[in-house]
Amino acid sequence: MTLNQAFDILTKASDAHIARIITEKFKKLSRLQVMHMAKLLRKGMPVAKVIHSKWFYGLEFYTNKHTLDPRPDTETLVEAVIKDNSNNLKAKSILDLGTGTGCIICALCKNIDNVTGTAIDKSRKALRVAKHNVKTLGLANKIKLKHSSFEKFKPKQKFDIIVSNPPYIRYGDPQVNKFAKFDPKMALYAKENGTYAYATIAKNAKLWLKPEGKLYVEIGAGQAHNITTIFTYNGWHFERVETDLAGINRVLVFSL
Repeated sequence: MTLNQAFDILTKASDAHIARIITEKFKKLSRLQVMHMAKLLRKGMPVAKVIHSKWFYGLEFYTNKHTLDPRPDTETLVEAVIKDNSNNLKAKSILDLGTGTGCIICALCKNIDNVTGTAIDKSRKALRVAKHNVKTLGLANKIKLKHSSFEKFKPKQKFDIIVSNPPYIRYGDPQVNKFAKFDPKMALYAKENGTYAYATIAKNAKLWLKPEGKLYVEIGAGQAHNITTIFTYNGWHFERVETDLAGINRVLVFSL
């Protein structure tokens, strides 16, 4: 099958933009591959899940049904850490809580000199995805992956920076888009109206951060006040909020 034929079929299944993404990634496609992809697209599957690939902060990541696809919103978190580090933080160690594809820790270790990372996830299947990405990006000597939950993690060291994009959608939220059905529920939804993971981090991460360190968490739209309250109640100092490209409060920064 020619790429032009593949493009026409994929355009009818979705749209020209998505068809172009696929045909530019795969220079050769069989009819069977194209028809399978078209079927998935008609079901509403995001193109990243179809081609198992998503670019994030200038890096290409493997993704599948066991992980969230890296999102542009999360680049706000990465940018905030890099900005602080270029000023006065000078971090040597970073902890990533709920790493998923590993996109945050990999982007940070690629862009901050002389830093090492530790990343945890309670999903072994997600950790396999992260391991693949760490290896593919040449970061196996800089990043350690561990199977653990926020509640049970007991590191042997403290970190200069802690980052997390935890599950923050409340169960039954009517604003969740149709693509969420292709993502792992444990990475999306949290108890206590979406705040459970933050409360757990706020309680436990004080033992994991160095005295002069900083903690960065991604949040959902409209959550800034509630999440800030949770952290300050647990003894954290609110530093600032960072907005994403749409002007939505997306990242909260705390210190001890």
